[in-house]
Amino acid sequence: MDSIESADEHTPLVTEVKPKRGRTTSESVRPRKERTTSMSGTGSDGERGRERTFSASDMELELSGCAGSCFCHPQAFLHRVFGLSLMCLLGFGSYFCFDNPGALQSELKESMNITTAQFSNLYSWYSWPNVVLPIVGGFLMDRVLGTRFGTICFAFIIVIGQAIFAFGGFLDRLWVMEIGRFVFGIGGESLAVAQNTYAVAWFKGKELNMVFGFQLSVARVGSTVNFLLMGPLFEAISEYVDGPTAVGWTLLIAGTSCLMSFTCALMLAWMDKRRNRLLCISEVGESGEVVKLSDVKSFPMSFWFLTLACLAYYGAIFPFVSLAQDFFKTKWHMSSQEANKIIGLVYLVSAPASPLLGLMIDKTGRNITWVFLAVLASIGCHCLLAFTMLSPYIGICILGVAYSLLASALWPIAALLIPEYQLGTAYGLMQAIQNLGTALITMAAGSIVDDDPSYKWLEVFFIGWLVVSLMSTVCIWICDCATSGYINMSIPERQEFDARRIADEEAARRRRMTSYTMLRPRTSTSLRNRYLSRIGAGLPSHFGHGALITKSLRDQ
Repeated sequence: MDSIESADEHTPLVTEVKPKRGRTTSESVRPRKERTTSMSGTGSDGERGRERTFSASDMELELSGCAGSCFCHPQAFLHRVFGLSLMCLLGFGSYFCFDNPGALQSELKESMNITTAQFSNLYSWYSWPNVVLPIVGGFLMDRVLGTRFGTICFAFIIVIGQAIFAFGGFLDRLWVMEIGRFVFGIGGESLAVAQNTYAVAWFKGKELNMVFGFQLSVARVGSTVNFLLMGPLFEAISEYVDGPTAVGWTLLIAGTSCLMSFTCALMLAWMDKRRNRLLCISEVGESGEVVKLSDVKSFPMSFWFLTLACLAYYGAIFPFVSLAQDFFKTKWHMSSQEANKIIGLVYLVSAPASPLLGLMIDKTGRNITWVFLAVLASIGCHCLLAFTMLSPYIGICILGVAYSLLASALWPIAALLIPEYQLGTAYGLMQAIQNLGTALITMAAGSIVDDDPSYKWLEVFFIGWLVVSLMSTVCIWICDCATSGYINMSIPERQEFDARRIADEEAARRRRMTSYTMLRPRTSTSLRNRYLSRIGAGLPSHFGHGALITKSLRDQ
């Protein structure tokens, strides 16, 4: 930094700072310990920090011994792949058991003598607790429990819920099964929030879209296996026991997948704790940034449109999948096994497509554009299924690709809008509102089917919700254009935008330092130097001012 002199003297008010060995000038004035900020986070000094577009693994760390091996080092590729595998399997059991009723739709209705509306309530009871609990679960993970302990608690809850659900089958009591679905729902959606929070913490910036795609892929493999396995499993058990008891044993065997998810939660918690310790990542309550429920008032308008788009889209997908078995049996005269195979295609196609599409979005950006195209394609698929007699395989396969594209592009948008320390609350809020819509839409869909078994009006109902999702996506784009346009930028444009922002913030920091130095009170030394300069006196060099520039008496 250049010296700044007074207008009346040559005494430097700010001397040039000499950097220490191995440090640059800018580093010499930097605080000893700096904490990186999130996408929209705040720095430790309370000022708005740079939006971070990298993960903690970008800062290289050298470890010796076994801890530095390719499998044990927290930044190593194999270690991160293993962590991603556990994150993906964390949701496998939840998604496998979530669609147990859909795979056994005809069997449940016949064995327990229930209507379509009563059957659809099994999905509604799953959704009702999640109108509130994902917010509470996300808040608890951000503020109280931490991601690790919260994930273990929620994984344990889904094990208990599935056990109660199976117990209701043994007792032939629908209300017991509804309680089981209610308990299962308490942990299911909160576990999805924990899964998203883990993904952002480990992979934010570099591979986040692809990671979300992998998580969706493995989760939907669970749903696909459910639709392919549960029917034959029920038939095999029915050869030895009667209907309701067969339902109970089938659901109980399916619950072993939840035990696997609980085991993954324990292993992932240990790995995450070790990673945070080695990388010196702050734990809950140590970062200085404290999340409050009142923070939701500061969320941008584009986040609320994002939540509405999520509600409307998934409200047209999940209820459709849960009721589609009878739809295909009625319109195309299929058997239950054939109908389940087609329904499973939605998830089977999305399994390989999700990581590939996520990788594509990581390379191209333009998240809003991809969400818009995904919703538009989904509308076309529902129109094909509702108003044509074309093979349902065409519409379902396209729907699986569109569903994967939307999930890979939509969920990472929240990480571009919300600071990292608030992401648990943000994802919880999105899950809560989505489940409110899903519960109401599923109940309405069951009533529509009981009144109109042709399913045509049900398809019109779903298309209407997809139109709402499409309009919400347009509103997100308008809000983005009204600000910086960051969400729909390409990856090179985002990098250029971040570089400009870094330069602007560095310039602002230097201006603040300069203005503070100019305004601070003069010391006695500076006042003495000014007086000596005016009378032309000099000081001995051993006083530390031998280089002081003074006026010559001969010049007066």
